[in-house]
Amino acid sequence: MVTRYSYLLRGSWPRLLDLMYWPTVQLVTWGFIQRFVGQAAAAGGSGGRLAVGAGTLIGAVMLWDVLFRGQLGFTLSFLEEMHSRNIGNLFMSPLRPLEFVAAMMVMSLVRLALGVVPVTGLAVLFFGFNLWGLGVALGLFFANLILTSWSVGLVVSGFLLRNGLGAEELAWSFMFLLLPLSCVYYPVAVLPGWLQAVSWCLPPTYVFEGLRAALNDGVVRADLMAEAFAINLGLMALGTLAFLWFVRRSREAGTLLQMGE
Repeated sequence: MVTRYSYLLRGSWPRLLDLMYWPTVQLVTWGFIQRFVGQAAAAGGSGGRLAVGAGTLIGAVMLWDVLFRGQLGFTLSFLEEMHSRNIGNLFMSPLRPLEFVAAMMVMSLVRLALGVVPVTGLAVLFFGFNLWGLGVALGLFFANLILTSWSVGLVVSGFLLRNGLGAEELAWSFMFLLLPLSCVYYPVAVLPGWLQAVSWCLPPTYVFEGLRAALNDGVVRADLMAEAFAINLGLMALGTLAFLWFVRRSREAGTLLQMGE
């Protein structure tokens, strides 16, 4: 399956271009916003407080892209099978559902590497921000974000399998439902008290709080990463069970061969 998806990528330059287009657009847009805020901060006064927030802006954008593109890379592999009317053939073959899931996870990493890694070089070149300079913290951030993206990808793929291409919009929009609650660009303290409790149930919240601690205070919050990992394990288990349930229900309902709108 990984070989099949690799052939699709290598044989289609629009797919490759799409992997790098949006990360680059976001980096440039938010990068110049950070530069503006940084210049304003040089004036002193209240600008000094802004500088602290600006120091985390590009990092937050890039880690958000890891989360979003990790989920999208997972789900797009599933969508390609749906668009080619191949889902029924796959599930009638000896391929097991969990093997299919494993292939989509691998392709999620491949798509993510092609789309995000080149952008980290542009961040250094244009804005002097080295994401790799976070070291061990970056590995912890990445692991937690990719686990969350796969959990969401499993649930979204299950919905697509059960409801057909009419639910395709979920693949593109579902992750953005988490954006305000994950506190990507601002601390959890900004949210109302009742929403803070909801926010702390989401693993990305711990990652972005950890990012701000690493950049602003130079501290790696291992406690936050451990909590995020524990929640992610639960989400992965629930996502896998949900996907398998959707597969079984689709087989019972006979919708595997009906992938239309």
